[in-house]
Amino acid sequence: MKTIVTVALRQGLIAGLLGFVFLLGLFFMGRHPMLISPVFDFRIILFGVFFFFTLREIRDAHRGGILYFWEAMIACFMITISYAVLCSLGIYAFGSLQDSFVPEYIRVMTEHLKGISPEDIQRIGKDSFERNLNALPSTNAGDLAVLYFWQCFPIGLFISIILSVIVRRQPKT
Repeated sequence: MKTIVTVALRQGLIAGLLGFVFLLGLFFMGRHPMLISPVFDFRIILFGVFFFFTLREIRDAHRGGILYFWEAMIACFMITISYAVLCSLGIYAFGSLQDSFVPEYIRVMTEHLKGISPEDIQRIGKDSFERNLNALPSTNAGDLAVLYFWQCFPIGLFISIILSVIVRRQPKT
């Protein structure tokens, strides 16, 4: 179990550094990273690649070709949590140091919310929509970091279930 945790944490920290570099790259290319839909997020590919190679390394190099589903899920969770913590801390630090990071998010998100059709607002709920719109100006770097942190888990869970099933290998009885 110790091997699973250490390999997964190492890979999660590498993925976190790479993910934070991607976030910075997106921001400096004029595409705010916090405004990308999680469906089209680079984390899907990044998690897929890191989960797959980490699970293969654990199975083939450390576990003698055996990897149970639950072990794979633990490894993927460890990667996800270390990635989420590292990137969230990076977002918080960057958002605190870069003067335009949070205001640009607020500006673009406000424009986006004001462009939503009345039918969609009714589906969301007018009270909920107005509460979110009114809370937007008080958004800070910590709020964005927490948002990014929690968005990592559904993405990680979805990818980890698929790859844990594919990569697992049980002993032949």
